[in-house]
Amino acid sequence: MPELSKNYEPQLTENKWYEHWLKKKYFESKPNNKPVYSIVIPPPNVTGILHMGHCLNSTIQDILIRRHKQLGYNTCWVPGTDHASIATEAKVVAMLKERGIEKNTLSREDFLKYAFEWKEKYGGIILQQLKKLGCSLDWSRTNFTMDEAYYKSVIDVFIKLKEEGKIYRGNRMIHWDVIAKTALSDEEVIYKQIESKLYFLKYKIESLDNEYITIATVRPETIMGDTAICVHPADERFKHFHNKFAIIPLINKKIPIIVDDYVEMDFGTGALKVTPAHDLNDFNLGKKHNLEVVDIMNDDGTLSPAAQLYIGIDRMEARKLIVKDLQEYLVKIENYTHQVGFSERTNAVVEPRISLQWWLNMKALAEPALQVVLDDTIRFHPAKFKNTYRHWMENIKDWCISRQLWWGHRIPVWYDEQKNEYLGHNIQEIHNKYPETKNKKLVQDQDCLDTWFSSWLWPFEVFKGLSNPNNQDIKYYYPTNTLVTAPEIIFFWVARMIMAGQEFMQQIPFKDVYFTGIVRDKQGRKMSKSLGNSPDLLKLIDEHGADAVRFGIMISSPAGNDLLFDESSILQGKMFNNKLWNVLKLIKILEEKIDPNLITPEVDFAHQWMSGRLQECNQSIHKMYSEFRLSDALKTIYSLIWDDFCSWYMEWVKPEIGQKISQNSYSSILKHFENILLLLHPFMPFITEELFHQIKKQTTDICIQQIDTAPTNFNANHLKQGELLKTLITKIREIRIKNNIKNKELIQLYIETNQNDFFKDFEMILIKQCNIENLYYNQNPQFLDESFNESREDRTIGVMFTIENDKFTIPIQATDNYNANNEDLLKELEYQKGFLASVNKKLENEKFRANAKPDVIDFELKKKADAEARIRTIEESLK
Repeated sequence: MPELSKNYEPQLTENKWYEHWLKKKYFESKPNNKPVYSIVIPPPNVTGILHMGHCLNSTIQDILIRRHKQLGYNTCWVPGTDHASIATEAKVVAMLKERGIEKNTLSREDFLKYAFEWKEKYGGIILQQLKKLGCSLDWSRTNFTMDEAYYKSVIDVFIKLKEEGKIYRGNRMIHWDVIAKTALSDEEVIYKQIESKLYFLKYKIESLDNEYITIATVRPETIMGDTAICVHPADERFKHFHNKFAIIPLINKKIPIIVDDYVEMDFGTGALKVTPAHDLNDFNLGKKHNLEVVDIMNDDGTLSPAAQLYIGIDRMEARKLIVKDLQEYLVKIENYTHQVGFSERTNAVVEPRISLQWWLNMKALAEPALQVVLDDTIRFHPAKFKNTYRHWMENIKDWCISRQLWWGHRIPVWYDEQKNEYLGHNIQEIHNKYPETKNKKLVQDQDCLDTWFSSWLWPFEVFKGLSNPNNQDIKYYYPTNTLVTAPEIIFFWVARMIMAGQEFMQQIPFKDVYFTGIVRDKQGRKMSKSLGNSPDLLKLIDEHGADAVRFGIMISSPAGNDLLFDESSILQGKMFNNKLWNVLKLIKILEEKIDPNLITPEVDFAHQWMSGRLQECNQSIHKMYSEFRLSDALKTIYSLIWDDFCSWYMEWVKPEIGQKISQNSYSSILKHFENILLLLHPFMPFITEELFHQIKKQTTDICIQQIDTAPTNFNANHLKQGELLKTLITKIREIRIKNNIKNKELIQLYIETNQNDFFKDFEMILIKQCNIENLYYNQNPQFLDESFNESREDRTIGVMFTIENDKFTIPIQATDNYNANNEDLLKELEYQKGFLASVNKKLENEKFRANAKPDVIDFELKKKADAEARIRTIEESLK
């Protein structure tokens, strides 16, 4: 037998098996007559590298794909990346700066050349990293949201929606990212609680000597954009200011004092500065009162010439300067805590800004997309996210789909000198569609589309559903089966994909959505680079192996609930690997002990029991998969292997030192271990493939082995017997330890039972495991009466215990164990009486009896009868 390493070494197996699977094309899928199971990966940003969130999400998808392959499905998991406009453009700009090149010195075409250069060099890193995790993606189907056909489909969608009147262009208040210099959607703004200052400033009232009106603001740098002060019409404090004008400090600009019941009299000073260009509520108030709009901000967050002061200075620096200059107008400063919006991509403080943007009307798209979730045509797991989804969809706002970037899908609108709009993919198409433009000078819109405007097409366009309608792939793989994603993009992506699927394919894009939780550290903090609490995932894989990492992330990840990640769970996975490796080593030892002529009926029960446990677990796990309880499934498999197979079954069937094993017994061990590896394979693919091939010469790979989940009639009696045997062995071992009886010392065991045959099936295993010299069934242990004499030091006493309705006695020679045994029985009696009282209380509850199903009441009555029988047995033992 070739010598096996002391511990499992994943570094020697993982790359080997992944390359083997790729070479065999196990992950590639083509339409056939099999039932299909398809998943599309949430496309990671082309700038991305693997982190713990990707690990969780991708491991879950891989488990589902591998499991469905076992069930006989034609599985297809589509990989790909998202072009990520804001993040990628920022990376390219940074790269250019390192080369001494400023973006604004380049033409758009030259910038895009650099962008594609960056993408080709760095854009596929995360996909390569997914291979290290063992992901069974169909790499022949890798998509990118700016592939030529994909790009065309995005533009087609824009043109279609624009021609239908669902897309429009207009000046509206938007969120502005001053670093990326682009508009953001509501969902791309992260609000944080910030400690700030509230500045109380007095504005002089025109034509009234020594009269002032005081306002409160957290943004004194915006006062140059004020175009009114608003007070409540019923506020007596300001009635004499109605129809008057106030003077803005420092710039001495005259602005009207207006009245509107929008103002809350008891909030702040009761007087509100109105800056329509820099606050959404002020903008709406300005429209209502026909106020001037003064935009004092440049697109990089510096003050513009319209501000008159601090021109070219960043808004945050301008705040410090203006506070110094406003000293004679400053009434007081207070500490103030409020919510401030930050860009999800650049972490810049977001500026509210009026901007000319492209918008998509969402109301008509949202209604059918809401209905299919409410009626469970699309099922959410866990279902609690239906309420979150419903709330957002019922209060949906129009989507700002334009971005002021060069990297992305450029808006397919051309303008002539009179600002007339023309729609088309390119200038030639424009001339063909609109012959009158042939002699006109046309300029294409400079903006590109929001990244999510391309990724909402992902589930069908990865199969060329729009670019090549009714092709074989789209008809076979769409709609997909399961989407695995994080709840924080339920609006960004999940909702929009549902809308797009119904709008453009007239079908939902997927049937189930599995929401993962957020990976947090032991302190409950979300893992992030800024906090430095996110481990290096690739380093963990290199150090412990992908299987251990997959185990660590999955053992504590119930659907939709956040998980507290602790590296110790990966170490637990590593120990589990070594446990499996030790099983292999034991199997190899047993292989050398086979005697083809030997028959060992004494262990038949063990093989039958293990077969029943496997079948029982197989059915339970199948149900857990259907309910997306993947963490529970892994825990069940872990317990089956560590406890049932290793701690009990292998101990029951392995021969004594120096003894042989029969061929039938060895074959049963091998068969059970193979079945266990099949159950574990979706979770830990590498070690299961390695062990599958190590235990014997195989003609196939576990990666493509199928598993039978059809309900089977296993012997439930064997399972009950097995549980009794485990409990009995455990109890006898405890008694040995408590009474200092060495394992090599033979003992006698008296069993008082009315089911002798129940014990006969496994008594040979019991005798071997507990080193029992003689078993006595229903014989009165007379020695207790004859030899019990407290004055004799060598007296024989009986250590007694009960399991269910059966009583067991072990005679021992002892001087001081009688009281200890008595105390154990009294403790057990107290527990059983308490248990019986709780059951009786439930049965005496009229509400319970009236509402409980008959089988539930029957179960409680059985618990009552069993407890009463155990109490009688213990009381007899005490006598």
